[in-house]
Amino acid sequence: MSQIMSNSIRFPSTAAAVLTIALLAACDKKRDADTAPQAEAPAEAAPAPAAPIVLKDVIENDARYIIGISYPPQAAKYPGLAKALHDYAEQARADLLKEVGTIDAAKQNGPYDLTLNFSLLVETPDVVAVAADGSSFTGGAHGTPLVARFVWLPRQNRLLASDALFADSRSWTAISDYTREQLHAALSQRVDADELPPTERAEVMRSVGKMIDAGTEPVPGSFAAFEPVLAPQGGKLMGLRFVFPPYQVGPYVDGVRTVEVPTTVLFPHLAPEYRGMFVAVKPALAEAAPTPAETPVSPTQ
Repeated sequence: MSQIMSNSIRFPSTAAAVLTIALLAACDKKRDADTAPQAEAPAEAAPAPAAPIVLKDVIENDARYIIGISYPPQAAKYPGLAKALHDYAEQARADLLKEVGTIDAAKQNGPYDLTLNFSLLVETPDVVAVAADGSSFTGGAHGTPLVARFVWLPRQNRLLASDALFADSRSWTAISDYTREQLHAALSQRVDADELPPTERAEVMRSVGKMIDAGTEPVPGSFAAFEPVLAPQGGKLMGLRFVFPPYQVGPYVDGVRTVEVPTTVLFPHLAPEYRGMFVAVKPALAEAAPTPAETPVSPTQ
């Protein structure tokens, strides 16, 4: 009897031990699982590089529209520049086709038209410039001008926008003042050449003068289109030519207006990183024999 009791007493102890061992084993497995090096998730495949843009001239003829786009072959050497040109052209094309899709063909007097020509202006190791000129006709008296300029910096592999030209945004006041002076002077010369009656002359000077002032506000957006002006020698720039499409600083009939701003005006305001691209060029001296009174000026005078 005592033996039976002894066995009955040991049985629960043995069961508890077995249960404890099982629990410990389970814990060990969990700990091993937690501490075991986790298999790395497969890395996401890197996106494939975009295919380079191929600039191909475009000629599309349709009963409802005509599209002609031409590119300079030299732009293909600069993929980023090529993409910017292509994007601009494709946006102009999309805008035209959108207009085509919104009008009843029976009410269309004639085919709509997009003409866009890209031309190489400057190509040096430091700067490449391309002009975009054209128009988009979707009815009306005349087409919508398409005027843009693309200035590419090969060494930095990026476009140069007008808002990066100057270290201080207040510098645009100096550029605006100089540009307005040149545009007002050119307007006065044109009006004088037309020999308008005094009243009509005053009205033209007033109305176009207001357009000049409004189109040359001292902000980068007023001067978004600009061209580098190369010096005669050395591959440096002697200024920037700012380009104003029709309607910006004058009526449509005045066409595209430009103002060349020399280095002497630009240099005090240029951001430091661009100053090395420019050089001051003195205006050509009139060819005349020196008089006896003319003597060289010494450095100390």
